[in-house]
Amino acid sequence: MKARTSTSRPPRILYLAFFFPPSRSSGVYRARATAEQLAAAGWDVTVHTAPREFFTRYIGSVDEGLESGVDPRITVCRPEMGYFRWERDIRRYGRFRANMPVLANAGYNWMQRRFFPEHYASWIPHVVSRALRQHARKRFDLILATGNPFASFAAAWWLHRLTGVPYALDYRDSWTLNLFTEQDKYEPGHPAWAWERRAIEGAAATAFVNEGLRAWHAERYPAAADRMSVVPNGWEPEILGRAAYPGPAQRRPLRFGYIGTLTEVQPLSTLFDGWRAAKAHPELADATLDLYGHLGFFKQSADSISDRIPVDEGLGVNYRGPLSKTEIGQAYQGLDVLVFLAAGAKYVTSGKIFEYMAAGKPIVSVHEPGIAATDVLAGNPLWYGIDKLDAQSVANAMVSAAKAARDLTEPEFDAALAHAEQYTRANTLGPFEQSLRAVVEGRSGR
Repeated sequence: MKARTSTSRPPRILYLAFFFPPSRSSGVYRARATAEQLAAAGWDVTVHTAPREFFTRYIGSVDEGLESGVDPRITVCRPEMGYFRWERDIRRYGRFRANMPVLANAGYNWMQRRFFPEHYASWIPHVVSRALRQHARKRFDLILATGNPFASFAAAWWLHRLTGVPYALDYRDSWTLNLFTEQDKYEPGHPAWAWERRAIEGAAATAFVNEGLRAWHAERYPAAADRMSVVPNGWEPEILGRAAYPGPAQRRPLRFGYIGTLTEVQPLSTLFDGWRAAKAHPELADATLDLYGHLGFFKQSADSISDRIPVDEGLGVNYRGPLSKTEIGQAYQGLDVLVFLAAGAKYVTSGKIFEYMAAGKPIVSVHEPGIAATDVLAGNPLWYGIDKLDAQSVANAMVSAAKAARDLTEPEFDAALAHAEQYTRANTLGPFEQSLRAVVEGRSGR
């Protein structure tokens, strides 16, 4: 089948986004925003995402509020998948696995090596089958796949092979690069390398969240370098609203806060040691540190993270629990200083930093100094970074941010918001949508 477009209808796109509402994974906000940007720009959007029970039953990672706000013009489909990697209830095992578990496990590992090296591989044939039926009824003009997981990339590649429809890739994460160690994630000869090369070199366009990741992949896959671009994350004014000048925080205890998922890989110990040191300064003696968000992305990680939060030490540290997307804007308004806690090394941006900047409040960095997020923060007049990730550096930055909150002027606030305005979803995704449209129109000759 040959893909074509018609001037009598909007371009039709198949968006392969495994993590999509009601998932609350870190990448779901970009996925939802991308689908909505495309729908708003006049595309006929069909999303393929994971089965609902994967989020509700197997990983316990759900935010119903994210799903209720999805643009009704978007068609959401949930192809099936297998749960071999996640199923722990032997009553739900199939007969073969229940009676011959060793052989079943060996077969599963063989499929991982031979078919696709990822636990989400069972999603691929269901996506391809469903998409082929949809394409036969009403042709797609473009396929867009976002990863992780990278089973979506393989599905896009297979669909291109079977239909001729061009595809584009959006790297929310890195497939073969370990973002925390900056080393290769797989040994030489691992099938992930061949699959990544195949996917990237066959794509009409590939986007990355920051320049560091684009450059790393361009060096490794030079044949596709001219089709690579940077599409930063961003924030949604329609959800957060636009912040109003709060005035200087005078004659009351300062309120520091973190909003986002707390994970084991974040420098939690450094944050709390820095907070202890900062509390010795008169400016922060009665200050509080409120933590909002889920404890980990999966239900089994909550207890170990909770144990690391010093809520009983009399330090003014409070865990406030998760927020729905509709409550986040109000939470930002109630804080004086925002604590940007992030894991990883130079290739990490983090989607939360864009919301932080949009609040127009002083921001304290608690992360490695050279991560990619600092490229986004550069130019923000209310950013207080650190030269070294240790307790004293964090404490010094907190004291400086506290003083800024006490003396915050309206011109400083306006300058911070002007910097954040560059990163609204419309501004970051608008050029990406145009590049995808160019792929379709170039192919159809329009």
